[in-house]
Amino acid sequence: MTKGVEKIKNDLIKKREDLIKDLQELSKKDVHETDSRTASFPEYGDKADENAQEISEYSTVIVAERVLEKSINEIEATLKRIESGEYGVCRYCGGEIGEKRLEARPTANSCITCKTKLQEGDA
Repeated sequence: MTKGVEKIKNDLIKKREDLIKDLQELSKKDVHETDSRTASFPEYGDKADENAQEISEYSTVIVAERVLEKSINEIEATLKRIESGEYGVCRYCGGEIGEKRLEARPTANSCITCKTKLQEGDA
C-alpha cells in the first residue's frame, strides 16, 4: 500500500468514526426497530403549529440520518476495496481512477470518463 493510499485509509477511518458519532447523536436506541436505532421524535405540544414543527424537525433528522448512513456505507465499501487491492480501479471499465479524483473524492469507484458517461446517460 502506497503512502498516499495509507493516508486516505486513515482519513477515511477517522471520518467514519466522526460520522458514526454524528449519527448516534441524531438517533436514540429503540428495541422495537430492526436496526435498533431511530430518530427521536420531538415533542413541542398539541397545537397545530407545534405539531407541524415536530414533523418538520423529525423529517429533517430522518434525511440527515440517511445521508450519514450512506456516507458511512460508502466509506466502508472503500475500505474494503483498499484491503482487497481494488482501490483506485474503475468498477465500470477496469481502468485506473486518477490520483486527483481520489484526492478530491476518496470514495470514488469510477473514473472521470465513466462517471461522465453515467451522468449523461450514455452508459
